[in-house]
Amino acid sequence: MDNRQAIGSWLSGPRAAAEDMGVDFGYRGERLGLPEAGPGSIAPLGRRFGALFIDWGLCFLIAYGLLSGGAGQTAGNWALGVLLVLSTLTVGTVGFTPGKRIFGLRVISVNGGRLAFVRAAVRSLLLCLAIPALIWDRDGRGLHDTLSRSVQVRI
Repeated sequence: MDNRQAIGSWLSGPRAAAEDMGVDFGYRGERLGLPEAGPGSIAPLGRRFGALFIDWGLCFLIAYGLLSGGAGQTAGNWALGVLLVLSTLTVGTVGFTPGKRIFGLRVISVNGGRLAFVRAAVRSLLLCLAIPALIWDRDGRGLHDTLSRSVQVRI
């Protein structure tokens, strides 16, 4: 083996090395019965971050204008609580937050139906803790989605 190939597979990570050895992981969402592309497929990471950025900005503005009395540091703390409430109420009722709607995303149950309100509350709480949202499975679902048995899909 050439040294450049060894360095390349090390930089690419274990999945790329396994794929080079012939392991077939399939596409993201295949294990869940979702299509590979288009409506109903797993939401791309960039869109999910964009939606979270919009939601966080909206929550920060609400916290700054209504709850913190104009104090920036206090607004950041309140914004987390507003995000928890916003995410729980909107995902638990219509299936998306304002940011997710703008980016064409929806949160559904892994069985394809609407996510129950209690599961939406669990998902939102874990999202606000941040660490569960940063641990992903091979389908690109965060631990908050896995534990609440939900998946973010394209509309």
